[in-house]
Amino acid sequence: MNQRKKDIKILIALIIALLILNYPFLDDKLKSFLNVKEQIHVDRIIDGDTIESNETSIRLLGINTPERGELYYNEAKTFLESKIFNKTVSLEFGKERYDKYNRTLAYVFLDNKNINIKLVENGFANYYFPAGKDRHYPEFVQAWEMCINNNINLCEKSTNSCASCINLKDSKTLKNICSFECDISGWKIKAEGRNNTIFQGKILGSGEEIPFKLELTETGDTIFLWDDKGKLVVWKSY
Repeated sequence: MNQRKKDIKILIALIIALLILNYPFLDDKLKSFLNVKEQIHVDRIIDGDTIESNETSIRLLGINTPERGELYYNEAKTFLESKIFNKTVSLEFGKERYDKYNRTLAYVFLDNKNINIKLVENGFANYYFPAGKDRHYPEFVQAWEMCINNNINLCEKSTNSCASCINLKDSKTLKNICSFECDISGWKIKAEGRNNTIFQGKILGSGEEIPFKLELTETGDTIFLWDDKGKLVVWKSY
């Protein structure tokens, strides 16, 4: 009996040691489960969807903003600076805590407002959920639809005469449904993430189709098509 008691004590001690050694991991999981927010000071705005605090890069969840050199890159960065630079904000974490570049992934809140969503509402980002839809997904779709209704920035509708002609036949094909040809040179088609295709020197005849290749996420994705002026032609979720 005494040996059994010793074995139980040793087992308990091992469990306690294991909990102590894995405390950071367990703490992260507990915070995620309880939806606990962590406060940070924003030291730097790297671009429209990445910030820095205490030399740690934080990638904003649920969005993708234009890359350097693309239309609205500077505007997205400036907008984010105007909202949270040099301020204390709260972070809410999603399904995954870090990305492949070891950046922290988070929703950023200021005065209980989701700043990530504000970037979408104002047309400086499209929504983006590579790890799968979470509880905030409907809010981001609603924000994008609001942006479309307001016809601003990335959501500004194309006035090109072929804007109503070029349709997404499916997730791999564009089709000209009009009775006249359409020059789509310089038009860009992209998924929610970074991968995109820019059509070069391409004229689509009436009824003609053109294939394109985008790497879509397995959890669902949206395809966006912009004309050569950066105005939105069509978007569709798959």
